[in-house]
Amino acid sequence: MASFIDLDRYPIHQKGAAREALLARVRSDLARDGCAVLKGFVTPQGVAAAVAEADAASPGAHRSFNRTNVYFTADDPNLPEADPRRRFYERSNSFIPADNFARGGPIRAVHDAPGFDDFIRECLDEPKARFFRYADPLADVIVNMAEEGNGFPWHFDTNNFTVTLALQNAEGGGEFEYSASIRDARNENFDEVAKVQDGTSDQVRQLVLEPGDLQIFKGRYSLHRVAPLSGKRRRYVAIFSYVEEPDMVGAPERTRQLYGRVLPIHLQRAGLRADTLID
Repeated sequence: MASFIDLDRYPIHQKGAAREALLARVRSDLARDGCAVLKGFVTPQGVAAAVAEADAASPGAHRSFNRTNVYFTADDPNLPEADPRRRFYERSNSFIPADNFARGGPIRAVHDAPGFDDFIRECLDEPKARFFRYADPLADVIVNMAEEGNGFPWHFDTNNFTVTLALQNAEGGGEFEYSASIRDARNENFDEVAKVQDGTSDQVRQLVLEPGDLQIFKGRYSLHRVAPLSGKRRRYVAIFSYVEEPDMVGAPERTRQLYGRVLPIHLQRAGLRADTLID
């Protein structure tokens, strides 16, 4: 584990004062911004190994180019034209599904590192009864692979908590923008979503992640997007997902859009969610 994670800076595996101080800092950032970044969490050696693994797995990426709204749902002509559910954007992106990454490989080695899950859970201050690894066999550990011209418009995540590991940046673009905790499990808050879409919200933040940076983000409740990329170098970001209920998987329609296929488990568990949010 020490060859992949900088345990001197981030002693996630060892109880003590240093770990408690780290937890306090991350919790403070999450409370203030809905987002926390651990700079240089993964070592340069670990980053290089993960990039090599992503390169090798890249033929398995699903590339999709379509128009989508914030919720990945179909248009509803019964709604007003200005409703966020009727605003569609060009989306061009690629995801390498989870079944391309083997147990023991460098990307899963970070996710499976002793103490990693508990550290993330404690950062989010979540009880064990409300914190589970995403059970989706296509989406528990994935890599977002973006190429020149690609971008990801405003959206919410289908999983409650998202942990991203920056592996490789494009030569230009790729800034991460978000509006923290714009909705909750009981309220979609369409008016505020529309303000973000209109460019009139004062709640939008921007950050740039560097290779090795770990980001903890409440993506199910925070609207976010990635700016279009420029240059020939691909942008790789590994994504580790957690949810509030056991056995949760992605909705069939969204799974098909993102990964190009669904498995029987997506149909069997469709609608088994802890909230009633659209997606």
